[in-house]
Amino acid sequence: METIKTNSEIVKKTTYSILFIISFSHLINDLLQAVVPSIYPLLKENFNLSFSQIGIITFTYQIVASILQPFVGMYTDKKSKPYSLIIGMCFTMTGLFLVSIASSFTYLLLSVSLIGIGSSIFHPESSRVAHLASGGKKGLAQSIFQLGGNAGSAIGPLLAAFIIIPHGQSYVAWFCIIALVGIFALYKIALWYTEHLALRNTNKTAYKIETHHLSKNRVIGSLVILLVLIFSKYFYMASITSYYTFFLIDKFHISIQQSQIYLFLFSGAVAAGTLIGGPIGDRFGRKYVIWISILGVAPFTMMLPYVSLFWVGILSVIIGLILSSAFSAILVYATELMPGKVGLVAGLFFGFAFGMGGLGSAVLGKIADATSIEYVFKICAFLPLIGVITGFLPNIEARKKA
Repeated sequence: METIKTNSEIVKKTTYSILFIISFSHLINDLLQAVVPSIYPLLKENFNLSFSQIGIITFTYQIVASILQPFVGMYTDKKSKPYSLIIGMCFTMTGLFLVSIASSFTYLLLSVSLIGIGSSIFHPESSRVAHLASGGKKGLAQSIFQLGGNAGSAIGPLLAAFIIIPHGQSYVAWFCIIALVGIFALYKIALWYTEHLALRNTNKTAYKIETHHLSKNRVIGSLVILLVLIFSKYFYMASITSYYTFFLIDKFHISIQQSQIYLFLFSGAVAAGTLIGGPIGDRFGRKYVIWISILGVAPFTMMLPYVSLFWVGILSVIIGLILSSAFSAILVYATELMPGKVGLVAGLFFGFAFGMGGLGSAVLGKIADATSIEYVFKICAFLPLIGVITGFLPNIEARKKA
């Protein structure tokens, strides 16, 4: 006998095909976004830039994404826009093309601003898609989604090293082909998203919003703690994404291409750690994952500036693996603090992460110009110690079981 699934069962089901497609789209989105930081040494040489100007490039892109994402999230919480994901990818593609033909520093800033707009549109709605397709396995779904982004961030520098660095800035335009593949994938997502919204609207009982018993002040305090943890994580990550290659080149006198391979190893570890963090949070509690991920990485970050090239490579993999497991847990924890506000939470936390990454890059660039790249890594090593404040977060999982 054929089993007919009700609309309620469809809405509650974990839809892995959609999770993998949205993860693949995230891979493409973050791969394209990683192209510009990956070619900073090339741009520095072409435009005779200082480290401060390198930081301003990152700051411009990140701050545009940071400011816009919460507003996009709030708007889409009220009015979902499935096809907006395609529009976001179009902004990113246009920005990349303009980077490939940029002839001045100002032109570069305009180009990366468009990439920032694309990111601000993509992340809130794509996080909602992952949430809707989770079937209740929110940590796993967020990890699969984040895995794509981190894998893209890892692959981007590697492709840039072998495609753009040997041939020049104009070869950035070839990455627009990858953006077209992303647009096709997001069209598939938009079709499912539209159908899913229709099913949900006809079965409102299948889409039950879980609540907690925390006071408003406790929720606000917890969100502030999470944002401080995001600050520590992404300020440290800014030192890696913007200046790790310069650190390796300056201290160990390796080539640009060799430095990109080390950046790829770090980014690959970040991708692996992201996949691990979500399911562990689902099983053992997100608070413990956050605590271990932020505070637990401190001994390794403090050793990194003082060891040989071989151990720098080993430590960077350990750091990436541990530190990356936090974001999925933080994001899902925040959505549980604010039930029914997935778009706002995703926009706020992705936006704040981007903002801290951009601000960190600008500040650290100034410090590097005044001191040295090695000094930047020495002071950033202490940032994970901020993770000790995780102990003040409430145990939401325990409250739910009570």
